[in-house]
Amino acid sequence: MASRSAKLTEGSVARHLFNMTLPMLIGITTLMAQSFIDAYFLGIVGDRALAAFSFGYPIIMIVTSVAIGLGAGTSSVVARALGADDHERAKRLSTDSLLLCLVIAGACMVIGIASINPLFRALGAPEDLLPLIRGFMKIVYFAVPFIVLGMVATSTMRATGDTRLPSMLMIGGAILNVVLDPIFIFGLGPIPELGLNGAAIAAFLSRGLFFFAAFYYLAFRLDLVTLEKPDREVMRRSWRDILHVGLPAAGTNIIVPLGLTLVTAMIAQFGPQAVAGFGVASRVESLVLVLYYALSAIIGPFVGQNLAAGKGERIRASLRLCAVFSILSGLVIAALLALVSGILPRLFSDNPAVTDVTQLFMLVAPISYGAYGIVMVVNAAFNGLGNPMPGVVISLTRILLLYVPLAFVGQMLFGIVGIFIAYTVANIASGTLGYFWAMRNAQRLAVAQVHADTATGHEAHQGEPEAVVAERLRDEP
Repeated sequence: MASRSAKLTEGSVARHLFNMTLPMLIGITTLMAQSFIDAYFLGIVGDRALAAFSFGYPIIMIVTSVAIGLGAGTSSVVARALGADDHERAKRLSTDSLLLCLVIAGACMVIGIASINPLFRALGAPEDLLPLIRGFMKIVYFAVPFIVLGMVATSTMRATGDTRLPSMLMIGGAILNVVLDPIFIFGLGPIPELGLNGAAIAAFLSRGLFFFAAFYYLAFRLDLVTLEKPDREVMRRSWRDILHVGLPAAGTNIIVPLGLTLVTAMIAQFGPQAVAGFGVASRVESLVLVLYYALSAIIGPFVGQNLAAGKGERIRASLRLCAVFSILSGLVIAALLALVSGILPRLFSDNPAVTDVTQLFMLVAPISYGAYGIVMVVNAAFNGLGNPMPGVVISLTRILLLYVPLAFVGQMLFGIVGIFIAYTVANIASGTLGYFWAMRNAQRLAVAQVHADTATGHEAHQGEPEAVVAERLRDEP
C-alpha cells in the first residue's frame, strides 16, 4: 500500500505546524499525566517501593534518551528521503532502523540484567532494597526492546507528516498503562498483589501492545517496512546515516539530567526542604513545557522534508513562527505562574520551607521558558537538517558552560535565588544563540542541496551515505 505521507513541502507553513503540533501536545500531555498517576499508586504501596523506583528512574531515562536519539536519527533520514520523493529509500531506511534498534535494545537488555546488583550498589542503593530493585528492573529491561522500537516507529510516522496516529497510540498506551497499574499493583481476582513489580508488568504489557500497533500501521498502512533481505552494505550505510544524527541527539538528551544532578547537589546545601521545593517546581515545569516538547517533536520532519526539496525559505519561515510563538506563549505562561505562585505550591506541601522555594522558582525561571522552547525547537531542527552537532554545542553551552558555572557563582552571591537566575540567563543566552545559528544554516544547506541535485543529479549520491552527503553539503559555500 502506498504511503499516505503529508507533503510538508507545499501549502501553508503555519497550518502544517498547527495541524502537527496539536495532536502531539495532547499525546505528550497524556504521557505526563500517566507518570503522575504511576507515582501516586507507588506512593500508596509505600516508601520502599517509591525509593526502589527512584533508583531505577535514571536508568529508565537513559534508555529513553537513547530511544529518542535513535528516533531523531530515523525521522531525519526518512523525512529527507520522502521530501526527495524516494519512497523506496524511505522504506529501506525505516526497516533498517528497526533492525538497528533491535540490536541496540537487545544489547541493553542483556547488559542491564547482568549488571543490576553492581550498578545499583555503585549508585548507593542499600542492600535491603536490592531485591526489590532487582525484581523491578528485570521486568523493565525485558520491556526495553518495546520501549525503543515503539518510540522509533512513532518517530518514523512523524517523518511522514502524520502526528495524529502517533498521538492516538501514545494516548492509548498511557490509558492502558493507567488501567493495568492498579490491577497488577494491588491485585484483582486471580491476579495477586505484585506491588512495584506490578507497575513494571503493566508498563511491559502496555509498551508491547503500543509497539505492535505502531508496527502494524508502519508496515501495512504507510508501507514503510520491507521484508526483502537487506544488503549488508546498504544496511551499513543506513545505520551510519541514522547514527550520524541519532548518537548526538541521544547525547544531547543525556546532558540535561546530568546538569540537573549537579544543580540539585548545589540546592541540597540549603537543606532537604529546598530539594523538595525544587522537585515540586520541576514537576510543575514539566507540565507547562509540554507545549515545547510537542513543537520540537514536529519541527524535525518538517525541516527534513523541506531540506530535501531545497526549500530553505519554508524552513526559515517555520523557525520564525516557532520562535515568535515560543516567546509569546512563554510570556503568557510566566504571567500565569506568577499569579498562582502563592497558591499552587501548597497543593504539594504545607511546609513553608518547601513552598517558599517552589514559589521563588515560579517567579524567576518562567521568564525564560520561551527561550528554552526555542532551544528545543532549534535542536530538533538541526537534527532534521542532518547536522546534529550544533544542537549538541547549544545544549552543552546551556547546561555545562552557562547554567552550572553561573549557578555555582549565583548561589554563593545570592543564595538559592542565584541558582534560579542562572537558569534564566542560560536559557535566554542559548535560545538566542540557537535561533540565529539555525536560521543561518537552514538557508545555506537548502541552497547547497539544490546545487548538488542540479549539478550531479539525484542518482549520483543515492548510494552515498547521507552522513557523507550532509558533510559535503555543509562544506559548500
